[in-house]
Amino acid sequence: MPRRLVFLEIFLLSLWFLAPPARAAAAVPEFTTTAKSAVLMEAHNGRVLWAKEPHRRQPIASMVKMMTLLLAVEAVEQGKVKLADVVTASDYAAGMGGSQIFLAPQEEMSLRDLLIAVATASANDASVAVAEHVAGSAEGFVAAMNERARELGLKNTRYVNPTGLPAPGQYSTAYDQAVLLREALRHPLFRELTQIKEYDLRDGKFKLWNTNKLLWWYKGTDAGKTGWTEEAGFCLASSVIRDGLRLIGVVLGCPEQKSHFRESIRLYNWGFTRYQAVRLAPAQLRVATLPVERGVVDSVDVLTGSEITLVVPRGQDKGITRRLLLPPRLEAPVYKGQAVGAWQVLKEGKEVLRVELVAARDVGRAGFFGLLYKACRQVYGM
Repeated sequence: MPRRLVFLEIFLLSLWFLAPPARAAAAVPEFTTTAKSAVLMEAHNGRVLWAKEPHRRQPIASMVKMMTLLLAVEAVEQGKVKLADVVTASDYAAGMGGSQIFLAPQEEMSLRDLLIAVATASANDASVAVAEHVAGSAEGFVAAMNERARELGLKNTRYVNPTGLPAPGQYSTAYDQAVLLREALRHPLFRELTQIKEYDLRDGKFKLWNTNKLLWWYKGTDAGKTGWTEEAGFCLASSVIRDGLRLIGVVLGCPEQKSHFRESIRLYNWGFTRYQAVRLAPAQLRVATLPVERGVVDSVDVLTGSEITLVVPRGQDKGITRRLLLPPRLEAPVYKGQAVGAWQVLKEGKEVLRVELVAARDVGRAGFFGLLYKACRQVYGM
C-alpha cells in the first residue's frame, strides 16, 4: 500500500477513536432550569412529567398561603364560616410586615375581601386575620395547616405561620406544593379567588393586583401563588389548562426577578409540546347497574367518580382500551360515593391507569319485614 494511503488511514482511524460516540448527545438533558427545584405534574392523575430535586426542602415564602387559602375555602364549604362574615382585624394581624393591605387594628372587612387580598396581593395582615377568624387563633390555624399537610401526604412540609414570612423550621418542596395545588384545584372557590387579576378594595380606594403575572402572560393560566423572600428566592406554583390538558408547574428558588415566570413558561412550553390529554369519560357517567342483596332497593347505579383522562406523549393516543372491574353484586348497606369497582385503562394490553367507580346513591339494609315482602313479591309476582 502506498505510504500516503497508510498515513491517511491512520489519520481517519484516529479521528474515529477520538470522536465522542453519537449516543452521547442523548445524555444531554432535554430540559434544564435555573430554579433550585421544580416539578411539572399532570393534574388529572398526579403523574410527574419532569422534575428537578422535587423533594428538596427549602423555604417557599408566600406560597405558604396556598394552604391558608385551602383551609379557608374548605371551612366555607363545610359551613364553618361564610364569605359574608365580617372579620375584625386584631392588633397582631394589623402588625404584620411585608406585603399587606394596611389593616388598622379593629378594622372590619368581609371574609371574602380578605381572601381576595390573600390570593391576589399576598397580604400578610389579611392572612393572619383569616387564620384567626377560621381557627380562633393563628397558632390553632397553623396546627390545622400541618394536620392537613399530613392528610395530603406532604411528607416534607412544615408550617410555622400562615403568611410565609421567614421563620425557622418552615419549609416545603416542589413536589409537595404540586400535590397541594392539585388538591386545591378541586375547589371552585379556590380557582375563583386565585384567578382574579385585579380588585377594588375599600370601595375602590385601594387597588389590588394579582402577583401571578402568568394570568396575563400565558394563555390558559387559571390558578397559582407566588412567593419571594431573600432566603426563598423567587417561587411560583401555577396551573394551566390547554386543549383539555391541565398541567401544574412549581418552581422554587429562582435567582432573579421575574425568573420564576420565565422558568414556568419554559416548563409549560416543554410540557404542552410533548404531552396530550385523552378524555375517556366524564365525571358522574353511569357505566353499570349492580344488584344489591338485602337492600331496601334491588340495585344501584355505578358512576365514574371523576373525569377519566389519560395523559400520553403526543401521537401515542392509539391502542387505548378500557375494562370495567366490578363484582357480580353488592350487599347492603351501600353508601353514595362508596368505591364499588374500578375503570381499568389499558394501552396495548397493559394497565396504565385505574380509577375508582362509585355507587350513585345510598342503599340501606332492609329489615325482616322488608326482606319478607321482597321474597313474596318474587314468589307471587307481586
